[in-house]
Amino acid sequence: MNKSSTIEKLYHEALSVLQELIKVPSLSRQEDKTAVILEKYFSDKNIPVERVKNNLYAKNKNFAEGKKTILLNSHHDTVPPNKNYTNDPFRPLIKDDKLFGLGCNDAGAPLVSLLAAFLYFYEKEIPVNIIFAASAEEEVSGKDGTELLLTHLPKINMGIVGEPTQMKMAIAEKGLLVLDCEASGKAGHAARDEGENAIYKAIKDIQWLEEFSFEKKSKWLGSVHKAVTSIETENKAHNVVPSSCRFVVDVRVNDLYSFEEILDILKSKMKSKINPRSMRLKPSFISENHPLVKSGKALGMEVFGSPTCSDMALMDFPAVKCGPGNSARSHTADEFVYLHEIKEGISLYVDWLEKLFEN
Repeated sequence: MNKSSTIEKLYHEALSVLQELIKVPSLSRQEDKTAVILEKYFSDKNIPVERVKNNLYAKNKNFAEGKKTILLNSHHDTVPPNKNYTNDPFRPLIKDDKLFGLGCNDAGAPLVSLLAAFLYFYEKEIPVNIIFAASAEEEVSGKDGTELLLTHLPKINMGIVGEPTQMKMAIAEKGLLVLDCEASGKAGHAARDEGENAIYKAIKDIQWLEEFSFEKKSKWLGSVHKAVTSIETENKAHNVVPSSCRFVVDVRVNDLYSFEEILDILKSKMKSKINPRSMRLKPSFISENHPLVKSGKALGMEVFGSPTCSDMALMDFPAVKCGPGNSARSHTADEFVYLHEIKEGISLYVDWLEKLFEN
């Protein structure tokens, strides 16, 4: 079978697998049923597959020590269905070259396209090792997803993370720093000039945050972005001045700052107490001179910096985020992916890996 016929066959298999995945709810931390579907798919092909909780991985047939290893990774969990769905989110519907269904675009299409590329090379003699991994809990940045999976894998030299990027290569990605902040005051009766209103103190810090800009601007990721996303007090009585006011800040960090630097700057300027929820999802960057990037560019693939965070943030090796589909459709009602995007994604993944093997 020639290359184009093989890719056509793999495309139809990939589409069938994706339709089966859509039928089964797989919200983050509840991916056990889609893990079973993928596990059975490998078993039916007599390909050994390992499962770590709801994560799965498989190695190419000729995996050998001494070769560099590339990881092909995407996730099979989804967010809950958008409340404005008009289609059944768990019914794969094909209409006008579009496949509709929850998770079809993010990240079902990248997942099955990487799976098809893995299968294309599975039995071939190639100069590198390939590991395909379907991970869990990506949408909630859970610790039992890629973070857990990576502890069970051999040394990885480079990776492709499947997300809907229109097959453009994200060579940089902003990190995510979520801050729980608390302004403290003193309770008092609202009818009298008593106490210290914690809301007013919080507002001063929030106003400063709105006006402040971090100096360093990245070539690929631009400026550090920050947004206050919620504010509350425990006080429910209308006549009590609150002694505490909490607010949350979402900070998207470029590759020119460490999380520690961001925190030092904010703590030096704000009166509120600041507590980071996590320091795990750091900004990432891969050199344009890396063979993975150069191979893609040789095929005409575009490069960009991504403002959104993925499992690439958890990887301590060079990686690129790239896949069929469009990020703008992620988490939307009546999510869809074009069928031709899947087919073209498989073909480009295969060409990309072949070009990489030449370097």
